[in-house]
Amino acid sequence: MQQADSEERIKNTRRLIAVANQKGGVGKTTTAINLGTAFAATDQRVLIIDLDPQGNASTGLGIERTRREFSSYDVLMNGLPLEQAIVATDIPGLDLVPSRMDLAGAEVELVEAARREHRLCAALKDVSLSYDYIFVDCPPALSFLTVNALVAADSVLIPLQCEFFALEGLALLLRTVDQVRENFNPRLQIHGVVLTMFDKRNNLSSQVARDVRYHLGTKVYDTVIPRNVRVSEAPSHGKPVLIYDYQSAGAQAYVHLAGEVLRRDRGEARR
Repeated sequence: MQQADSEERIKNTRRLIAVANQKGGVGKTTTAINLGTAFAATDQRVLIIDLDPQGNASTGLGIERTRREFSSYDVLMNGLPLEQAIVATDIPGLDLVPSRMDLAGAEVELVEAARREHRLCAALKDVSLSYDYIFVDCPPALSFLTVNALVAADSVLIPLQCEFFALEGLALLLRTVDQVRENFNPRLQIHGVVLTMFDKRNNLSSQVARDVRYHLGTKVYDTVIPRNVRVSEAPSHGKPVLIYDYQSAGAQAYVHLAGEVLRRDRGEARR
């Protein structure tokens, strides 16, 4: 009963969105850090949890490796209170739990761990009141780390690159979401699918977009993230594209996506 009460309190005091796709290079981390930045600009208190051993969200937010004294690995595997792993970014209102390469070992260690699917959910119980939104940047795999994010999440946001095999990979992820909902987290919902790296000059991009919208309907956001060189450049400068070049087409697309995500949340709250 006590565990159920804790889970109910977590659900009602913040929104946790897992940003997930088992395929790499689809704009997952870019989406997570730019949505976090956009939400922080609207006076939301935002936390990003980097669950990718590559640490791209940490690098993309300008957190040098020397500032990653503690990481998401310490939280999941060593029982470190999550608050002790949080570092402030240069963006007001946006904090981060960084990642280090030792997180790669967690996949093996979690196989024999007690309550291996619930580690992140347990760690979040005491920190949830401090934030309006928590985004979890998942690794590019359907792994125990991704499952931890889905078990803790209210919803999952799926970046989907406009390429030939997009729907095939999406089907596998949706099956995983269904399994997590059935076995661990009945409140888990698909928040939406965002089409990324869209090239209007490429007929394939348009065809993939049409196919995804045909199969998923309103689950696909209206906003499409274009292929944009400024989006690609921004991580090397340790900045989200919203900070690096706010006027760029990629940045403006993420502004529109953030508005759409917020509107969907408000619509869900009214139902």
